[in-house]
Amino acid sequence: MRARATVSLSILILCGAIAPLYAQLRLRTHVSGFDTPVAFVQDPADRGVQFVVQQNGHIRAVRGATVLDPDFLDLSAAIVSGGEQGLLGLVFGPDAAASSRLFVNFTNRSGDTVVARFRRTNNSVVADASSRFDLRWSGAQAFIPQPFANHNGGHLTFGPDGFLYIGLGDGGSGDDPDNRAQNPQELLGKMLRIDVNVPDTHPTGYQIPATNPFASGAPIAARPEIWAFGLRNPWRYTFDDPARGGTGALVIGDVGQNHWEEIDYEPANRGGRNYGWRIREGLHDNVTTRPAAYLPLVDPIHEYDHATGQSITGGYVYRGAALPASFKGRYFFADFVQGRVWSLALTLDSSGEARASGLIEHTAELNASARFGNVSSFGVDGDGELYLVSYSLGRVFKIIGPPAAPATPTGLRIVRGV
Repeated sequence: MRARATVSLSILILCGAIAPLYAQLRLRTHVSGFDTPVAFVQDPADRGVQFVVQQNGHIRAVRGATVLDPDFLDLSAAIVSGGEQGLLGLVFGPDAAASSRLFVNFTNRSGDTVVARFRRTNNSVVADASSRFDLRWSGAQAFIPQPFANHNGGHLTFGPDGFLYIGLGDGGSGDDPDNRAQNPQELLGKMLRIDVNVPDTHPTGYQIPATNPFASGAPIAARPEIWAFGLRNPWRYTFDDPARGGTGALVIGDVGQNHWEEIDYEPANRGGRNYGWRIREGLHDNVTTRPAAYLPLVDPIHEYDHATGQSITGGYVYRGAALPASFKGRYFFADFVQGRVWSLALTLDSSGEARASGLIEHTAELNASARFGNVSSFGVDGDGELYLVSYSLGRVFKIIGPPAAPATPTGLRIVRGV
């Protein structure tokens, strides 16, 4: 009996030690050695290659776990970097395999926002620096003026509709002093949507999609590039990938000011929304002395206060296959300042609007496998698997599931002590 009790206790202890491990997500270092990385972008033409965007102006190609030389693109001489300025975004066109086009977002030497088009050389992991063309906004300036050094946004992504989405902050300072996010004649504080599928000879590098919500001059007279109003500093936004069973919705992490960080949800093809800044911060009144550009103001689906974190990093709705099935359809996001990671469930109503629920924090379990520091971005690979970019550590981590459970032992027998 004593021997049986000892064996049974040992099995219970073993199971107790292993069971929590199987419930965890883990991090595995994918690649390291970067300086201020802000984005991890999959190569649409080669599933074995990704690109790491560094705020200092350098983009590096990664094949497998190897950083390739030379730089894919070096814009360090063209930018001002530091704080919230620098090289901030990269995206490849939907036709990248055929056209070799890519687009970057950076703050130029004067601190203004430039969205520039490049092509690759015949060597697919090197861009042609001489192919640069800066988009010309409304046929005029080849940059978007930034009155202050902060709130530049910087992310770029193509939607399922094939159009380029450009998230711009409100121009900086505090409380959007000139109310730019609500000004219909300003591009700042907005989500823009443009069609860049134009010939190289096109004078501005883009045209206005006819389906843009303000292209016809109604319901208000606004810059036709505008897709949505009322953003403070959208730091990472992504589409729920319909190619992997997603809804096509746009999910935005919008950085707050003194009190609230927010996540905004936009069902597919539901442009023309006003997310409320500076009138509201999250769900709460902020500066209400001037009216909204138009109503209604659309509430975020989730917010958290500054006792929890101070700068949201938007992520992805997970649509991969490697993590446990319970994570499929959950939205992952982080807080840059506090170094925290969460996921939440999205429940849709009959109109396609989402309700967030089931918030889970993953910080402790991820840190248990690898300290990740300040999360500046997320990324996905060619299989839809999720990666985390550590700005402070200069690393890219892959989020992986629990290790395979050991096979159930068979043929056990009790060995009695002599």
